[in-house]
Amino acid sequence: MGGKNKQRTKGNVRPSSSGRAAELLAKERGSVPGFVGFSTSSSDLGYVPAIQGAEEIDSLVDADFRMVLRKLSKRDVTTKLKAMQEFGTMCKERETEIVKGVLPYWPRIYCKISVDHDRRVREATQQAFEQLILKVKKHLAPHLRSLMGHWLIAQCDTYSPAASAAKVAFEKAFPPSKQPEALVFCKDEILNVLQDHLLKETPDTLSDPLTVPEEEREAKFFRMLTCSLLALKKLICMLPSNENSSLEEKLKPLLTQNKFWKYGKHNSPPVRSAFFELISAFCQYIPESMKAEASRVCPAVLLSIDDSDAIVCPALWEAALHVLTAIEDCWSHVNAKKGVLPKIWAVLREGGRGLATIIYPNLLPFISKIPHGITEPKLDYCRTFFTAIIQGLLTERAMASRSECSAILSAFMECLRFTVLQNIGEEEEEIKIQEMLINDQLVPLIDTVIKEPRLQNGPLFFAIADTLRFWNTRAEISSGDGAAPTFRRILSDFWDGLSTICVGHIDVIDADEKSLAAVSSLLQILQNPENKIKPSRRKAVKIRFAEDDEAESNTEHENFVDMRSSSDPGTLIHAQYLSPLQKEPLEDLVCKLAELSIVYTNEQRSDRHLKFLSALLSNFASSRVFQVLLENRTSIQEVAKLQYENPSIQFLYENLIGWLKEDWRKETDFLVDILYSVLHCCSSAPERENILNDLTKMDLKWNILLQIIQKACSNSEKHSLSSAWLEGDVLGEKLVTLADDLCNTSLKTTVASAESFHSERWTLLSLVLSQLIKNESLIGEVYVKRIIDKLQAALSKAKDLSEAGNTEPSVSFICDIASNFFSSVKGCLLMPSSEDLLLTIFQLCAQSQDTTHLSDFLVNKLKHTWFCGLTSLVQHLSDMHKDSTFLQRSAFWVKNQLQSSTLDVKSLQVLITAVHDLLTKLLEADKVPTYTLKDYFDWLTPSESEWEKMRGSLSSEWLKKPLLEGRLSMNCEIPEMVKDQKLCFMGKLPSHLCTAALLSRMTLLILGKGAENHEVERSKIENIIAEQLYALQWIEELANPPSILTEFLYHLQVMDISCEKLCILTNTNGLLRILFNRSKDCGRLWALTMAKLIKTENIASCEIKGLFSTSERFFPLTEGNLHTLQNLSSFLLQEDKEELVIQCTAKLMTCNESGLYSTDGAFGYLAILNSCLNCGSIDYGDLMPGILKIIIAWRNDYEDSFLFSCNLQEGSPQVLGLNIEMIRFISLLLNDPSSLLESEWDFVMCSMLAWLETTSDSQAVFPVALVQVFACVSCDLSAASSAFFQAATPEITEKLPPNLMAEWQEFFSEGIHSLLLSLLVKITRKEKDALETSFQNFMLKSLGKALMYISKDQLLNHKLPAKFVAGQKTNLPDKLQTLLNTFSPMLLFRARPVQITVYHMLNKLMSDLPKFDDEDLKSYGDEEEELSLSPPAALMTVLATQEELLENILEGIPVGEFAVIQPLSDEFCLVLGYLLTWKLILTFFKAASSQLRALYSQYLRRTKSLNKLLYHLFRLMPENPAFPGSTAELPSKDVKTYFTEELDLDVKDTSSLSSHIPHLACSVYCMTLKDLPAMVRLWWNSCEKRVFNTVDKFTSKYVSSVLSLQEISSVQTSTQLFNGMMVKARSATREVIATYSVDDIFIELIIQLPPNYPLGSITVESGKRVGVAVQQWRNWMLQLSTYLTHQNGSIMEGLALWKNNVDKRFEGVEDCMICFSVIHGSNYSLPKKACRTCKKKFHSACLYKWFTSSNKSTCPLCRETFF
Repeated sequence: MGGKNKQRTKGNVRPSSSGRAAELLAKERGSVPGFVGFSTSSSDLGYVPAIQGAEEIDSLVDADFRMVLRKLSKRDVTTKLKAMQEFGTMCKERETEIVKGVLPYWPRIYCKISVDHDRRVREATQQAFEQLILKVKKHLAPHLRSLMGHWLIAQCDTYSPAASAAKVAFEKAFPPSKQPEALVFCKDEILNVLQDHLLKETPDTLSDPLTVPEEEREAKFFRMLTCSLLALKKLICMLPSNENSSLEEKLKPLLTQNKFWKYGKHNSPPVRSAFFELISAFCQYIPESMKAEASRVCPAVLLSIDDSDAIVCPALWEAALHVLTAIEDCWSHVNAKKGVLPKIWAVLREGGRGLATIIYPNLLPFISKIPHGITEPKLDYCRTFFTAIIQGLLTERAMASRSECSAILSAFMECLRFTVLQNIGEEEEEIKIQEMLINDQLVPLIDTVIKEPRLQNGPLFFAIADTLRFWNTRAEISSGDGAAPTFRRILSDFWDGLSTICVGHIDVIDADEKSLAAVSSLLQILQNPENKIKPSRRKAVKIRFAEDDEAESNTEHENFVDMRSSSDPGTLIHAQYLSPLQKEPLEDLVCKLAELSIVYTNEQRSDRHLKFLSALLSNFASSRVFQVLLENRTSIQEVAKLQYENPSIQFLYENLIGWLKEDWRKETDFLVDILYSVLHCCSSAPERENILNDLTKMDLKWNILLQIIQKACSNSEKHSLSSAWLEGDVLGEKLVTLADDLCNTSLKTTVASAESFHSERWTLLSLVLSQLIKNESLIGEVYVKRIIDKLQAALSKAKDLSEAGNTEPSVSFICDIASNFFSSVKGCLLMPSSEDLLLTIFQLCAQSQDTTHLSDFLVNKLKHTWFCGLTSLVQHLSDMHKDSTFLQRSAFWVKNQLQSSTLDVKSLQVLITAVHDLLTKLLEADKVPTYTLKDYFDWLTPSESEWEKMRGSLSSEWLKKPLLEGRLSMNCEIPEMVKDQKLCFMGKLPSHLCTAALLSRMTLLILGKGAENHEVERSKIENIIAEQLYALQWIEELANPPSILTEFLYHLQVMDISCEKLCILTNTNGLLRILFNRSKDCGRLWALTMAKLIKTENIASCEIKGLFSTSERFFPLTEGNLHTLQNLSSFLLQEDKEELVIQCTAKLMTCNESGLYSTDGAFGYLAILNSCLNCGSIDYGDLMPGILKIIIAWRNDYEDSFLFSCNLQEGSPQVLGLNIEMIRFISLLLNDPSSLLESEWDFVMCSMLAWLETTSDSQAVFPVALVQVFACVSCDLSAASSAFFQAATPEITEKLPPNLMAEWQEFFSEGIHSLLLSLLVKITRKEKDALETSFQNFMLKSLGKALMYISKDQLLNHKLPAKFVAGQKTNLPDKLQTLLNTFSPMLLFRARPVQITVYHMLNKLMSDLPKFDDEDLKSYGDEEEELSLSPPAALMTVLATQEELLENILEGIPVGEFAVIQPLSDEFCLVLGYLLTWKLILTFFKAASSQLRALYSQYLRRTKSLNKLLYHLFRLMPENPAFPGSTAELPSKDVKTYFTEELDLDVKDTSSLSSHIPHLACSVYCMTLKDLPAMVRLWWNSCEKRVFNTVDKFTSKYVSSVLSLQEISSVQTSTQLFNGMMVKARSATREVIATYSVDDIFIELIIQLPPNYPLGSITVESGKRVGVAVQQWRNWMLQLSTYLTHQNGSIMEGLALWKNNVDKRFEGVEDCMICFSVIHGSNYSLPKKACRTCKKKFHSACLYKWFTSSNKSTCPLCRETFF
């Protein structure tokens, strides 16, 4: 109603709402008394008070209720629905008194809205009514009469939820016992309402024709009719019986109306259905009225008997039966033969018109009520009736539905039995009827059903069996009525007819298989009527009847077995079920059919007849039948074969074995059924065993043997017939031989058809192993063991053979057999052979496919088999409480696999998964003994010596990193380290890592289940965790771990094996104690592992103190104690640290020459001191200078101990170790050297330079580990010195010796940096491969850090050898060019420290380079057009190389998609170098003047270098450049992005390497936008649409705000002064306002920055202007706009250019008449080229463009030729 999508009136911000309008009306009109709701339509709901106080009664209605009641009168469905829901809620929530006030108005509203057209409104009305009833309860009574009629109608609503809601409300109002009373109380009013609806109302009176469409009106009218008729029925049914007489009187006006009786012929099916339901109720409750109205009732019902509507039909037939019962003379009111019966015949002939399941069950009661007079002549009547039923059955519509066929057949048999009983007698007509029913109806119907497969599974055969049993009973009992002979005659006729049709179906060559099946099924049912199968059950129609029967249900098996076992093998039919009258004809018929079948089988080789014979024998196996079969043999057979007493055995040897041996037969299971029929007729068990043994020894197909055993398993009776044979030796030996053949031949065969060839044999093996009968093995147990042995042997060979041949089928079959065996046979693992098999399967599952060469399919099969076996194993351990050797053997095998060091990551993963599955099952099992788990874990865990051996095999490569970082100190010979361990090269993991990972996974599982207390000792678990932490630490310490270790770590993460997880689940203190003890004993990696644990777990210092109680425990120092202290120092308590420092200092004083180098001497004490001092938390005052004095004393006493200015080729590790610690100490001392004396400073400075010289001279021995450390620490000492002097404030300088600073600057600093520069050049000049990577990184970091402090002057005064490039254009001095040529190529070096160092050094020079081009600029004349100038050639050469390499890496990635670069990879170094090169170029560009910038940008445009950069940047910048740690997605002032945060390019800091390239890319993009805005704009406008949008969106979102802010603030903070021009900025509006004034002229310009600055054009708007012509003003505005758009600089530079232009104009310089500007927009030149004719001057560039674009050489102004 609100008109959601309509155009609203201007200014109206809320949609229309009728509810709100009503609410406003009540508020605004509150002062007008008596204003009430009114309406012109007939649908007025009556008076509802509009305001409170209008009348006395008004005070009872609450304002909110009045509001809601008014909403209910609206026409809009949604309004009504919401109002009704609101009304229900208010009834529930408001107080009773308030709700009671509504009651006077409710009936009229309810009566109207309860019949609303919308079903949701009707449902909501009933739900609201329920809430009203629950609130007001008995206060509803006065209003009941006005409500009850519509309430009853509502309970019969055609919309079920509405009807249910009305019923619920009615039940809430009245308990069941009170409901009739309530209806009696309101009876008259109800009848008035119902009669009005049925007789008076029309569609137009129920709904307003003006507002309701015709279709809706009619629908409502029909619904009201239906509901009223049903309501009247409900009323009649619910009223007490004593009210019936008064009700009859009340209903007379209705029943005498023709209009009422016409409802039986109404167009609407629901109305007709309700009418017939009402008639049924009338017949039940007021039969007298019906008798009185018989002349109307009977035609109305009986003449409509052919109504074929599905809604009407059930009610119609119910009404018909009620009418026939209630009105005795009903047939006198209709013409049965013309009006009723023809209609019934028509319905029957059409199969019930799709309503057979409704109509046909009513046929028997209906025909039983037809009097004799109407059915004359009886024979014709019966023939017509039954023929019509059969015709209906055969219609396509009926045949298509199984349920309809069943209903028709059941009705046929019921009516047939009834008709036969009605016509039992020996009169001529009765005999004719009997013969007609049997011969013309029943027998042809059986024939039809046998022919028609869709009818064969119907109920007919069972109904016939029931009927025959009944007739047999009557034929045997000699009752007084003399009916027995009649029944005998009927039975005789039936058997004759049946025999004829059965023989007819069998006695043909090409007999139909389905018909044969039907015959067999019929005979079986007739033989055994008691063993009924539900007719509704769908059975597959096959010839294999015995098997089908077995498949039906267990009860059938039991009945079948009982039937067989209780009968004598010689008899055919079982007397306990059949009477002689049925047994003899059935037996004769079976013999006749068997005889026919064997004739066709022998003479015509008919397979169909043989299958039929098999089915017959399965049900009728007896000596007589076999005798009959033998009578048909030929004379040759009689002579040839031996004679047996038992005809069945004779038949077996003469016929059956021949059939079994026929190779061409594909189906043989029916022959096996015949075999069991033969066995059934054998008299003794040995006789049966001999027969089966003979068959086993014959060369029969394996399939036959399989079927014999399958059938024995599926049926207990068949099993009892063959049990002796199954357990015997003949079969057992045959199966063992089979297993052996299969395993040997199929493993070697590569024939593709092997699978089909062997499948039945494998199935046979699987069956005999897995099938249990009464919990015992099907075959002898000894044979089961032998077969399992064969399978296990085959599986263990499969791995080796799979490389050569196709083992898939055989392994697959073995898996199937084994899984069935493990799943089915309880206690199977008691056999050693079963355990061997399970172990082999486990081994195959625990090895990767690369090792086993098995396909995915086989691996899945093996896993399934393994799980079956595992389940069986757990059950075995739980139930038997016996030890299993499997667990021990599997554990030893796993342990051997781990320690053999041949596992890659995938193999390890597979192995861990297999062991994990095993352990999980053991843990989940409730009854597995606790010691089992403990033993298994013990078997898996290596001994201490095995752990030691595995640790020893780990590469010592890890040592380098902690040595270089100073976390460990060593002074002994360190073995030469290979780059990576051999195993890792081969893609194999060290055994220690594999073992630790597997045991950690198991530990996590045990700890997670909380099972460790009982099963596995805590100490063992802690040892395993310690080893795992050791392994993880080993990987962490490797500087460049091979990819296999990275993959290994990833898989550990996937399996949730982490230090944190392990520590959470275990006791950290116990673990720390183990690590501490091992660290004290062995030091090295154990010490680092301990430190990592303390750091990870944040273990408190007091807990660490508990490990050693006093520091004395660490002395005398051993390597273990030293490393432990070094790694504990940062975690110790303050007092412990101080005590340690004092102890070491004291011990230093006592050192003599021999004690200088030992671990328990100066070397060790200095190492501990350095570790303690490195924490930096303690002020040691005079202690450090004191130690320095000791070192100086050593220098004086033991000069050889100091490696000053020497070559380290001869240096011993002990001397190296001591020097390293001394250098480290002096580096720490420089943190606060204020108290040093001049002599001490001299020692420090000279030592530093001397040590650095040693480093510089010892390049040859850099591969030696301790030399590397020495080189690094000597560079670090230089860096520390430079840092100290660079940061020295005047206050600090005052405290230093007087000449120290001068000496540093003039001598030491220059000496150090000169050495460092040449060292950098030497190191990087070496071949890349010759440098060992981890050292390269550490050494270059230290070297780079030291070179960061080199000054510009020291760079310019370098002593490097000159380096020039042939043909290189340059204006730079030689020294500067040498620097660029030497260091620029290092930006390509594949090491980050070198690139960063070179960048920092060159960056110091960049801003000085443009001035050399500036001097040369004058040499470029105006004659040369489109001038360009290259930035420094050395950089551009490097850039060209980088561009080429980068194009190869990034070309496949679309612009705008983020390319992730792996940190420190070759690609990383390439991209880093490229971006750093651009940062240098942009710094150079920024330092250049405007004119130079124009030339450089022209060069960049020509080479397209900038375009390439921008494309690359949009592959290297992330989509969301949020700074790490910043979470918000959208940019705001507070959110940090890579554009707002400064990039710190530190040589040593590698903490955020993953964000290094993205951040650098963002930084370069920001610089490019800032320094080359015009060029970026030009590139952006030339981009394709997708890239254009990506760039615009990204820049607007993340960069523009930053750059706009910088531009505005640079204007605000600018110190540039313009003569005659003022510039100010407004940051809020992003505007710059320039005010220019000269003499009387005043100009104001407003420069507006766009949202996507600097991509979008800057707009220049006009402010105030005085004294300037409009045209001139426009020119100037255009010029400024051009300058700001096309110049690569800031706004201030653009304004300066523009002011210069205007100034020149006022100075008298004329504009160029092409660009109308004095100063050229891009090259900033003045107009110099003059026309000789008109004397006007032009810019050279403008003229060049004019000539080339116009293809003329005339003056633009005067058009004369331009000379």
